[in-house]
Amino acid sequence: MKKCLLSILVLSLVIFTAACSSESSGKEADGKSKTYKIGITGTDTQIWDYVAKKAAKEGIKIKLVSFNDYVLPNTALADGELDANSFQTVAYFDQFIKEHNLKLVPIATTCLAPMAVYSNKLKDIKDIKKGAKIALPNDVSNQGRALLLMQEAGLIKLVDGYDGLGSIKDSVVENPKNIELIPTAPAQIPRALEDVDAGVINNGIARDASLNPIKDSIFHESETAIDYLNIIAVNDKDKNNKTLKRIAELYQEEDTAKFINKEYGGTLIPTFVPLKKIGW
Repeated sequence: MKKCLLSILVLSLVIFTAACSSESSGKEADGKSKTYKIGITGTDTQIWDYVAKKAAKEGIKIKLVSFNDYVLPNTALADGELDANSFQTVAYFDQFIKEHNLKLVPIATTCLAPMAVYSNKLKDIKDIKKGAKIALPNDVSNQGRALLLMQEAGLIKLVDGYDGLGSIKDSVVENPKNIELIPTAPAQIPRALEDVDAGVINNGIARDASLNPIKDSIFHESETAIDYLNIIAVNDKDKNNKTLKRIAELYQEEDTAKFINKEYGGTLIPTFVPLKKIGW
């Protein structure tokens, strides 16, 4: 009888231990007990802090890892040191993974930091007259983006399949208003607005100059600027990870969009589009 009772007790302990082990494994499997590391750049963490709080309510732990450059967040992700990153545009991401042969993929779009056309003399892009002078960034990446913005505004036409590279002379095939395009150091363009009819300024420099792309510009990028939407990227092997996909969903919820609009007042535009729209 005693042996029988002992056997029952041992069996019960085995079953209990197995159940606990199964429960623990389940938590790890569904991502609830893991801390997800997300790489960002800079010190502005407002949006991700907001998303992390929402995730915490669902038992998802997020840790933000900040970097000071645009290389390490991708190499750290590829090396498995991060679970995701959120800092780069589609154009930069596509070029980077191609050059470095990395198996990374986007799982969601996030925001657009719009480049815009500003003027101290004009109220509307339609007011630009023949022979107008427009300052453009003189660095390759921003200048290509500025030319695409001017094409979107109907001021010029670029060569078919324009890739954002190449000189102004080789890239512009139509300039009906004979606009003088003046390459200028990006940081100098806000001060140059007194000397030109308009200037194309990227988001960061505009913010430093207290310029708002929605309120102060005469024309700005919209979600049609597909190459310049920011994304959340992960390793290809994790593209179907349910927890990472849920984190992306939390970012793209309406309340997050409202938070971004309220906190940034137009300097960042929440832009949530299907991946196929950005070529993925």
